Amino acid sequence: MTARKTEGRSQAIAAAIILLAAGLVLYFMPTIVLGLGSYSPYLAAGVGACLVLAFFVVFWLRARYQRRRGK
Repeated sequence: MTARKTEGRSQAIAAAIILLAAGLVLYFMPTIVLGLGSYSPYLAAGVGACLVLAFFVVFWLRARYQRRRGK
């Protein structure tokens, strides 16, 4: 297998793992937010926003890392 194919496969695996982890977090997010909402609605809104924002931050950081490596 060439280096390019191996590299593409590892990138696809990394993206799949990130999407799977984000999917699990987003799947359980309503339960988490409702649980926190009984304590404080502002805390629930903040945690919900942070969980959604974290999905985009992970891909942004990954893109920065890839650019820095010269890809």
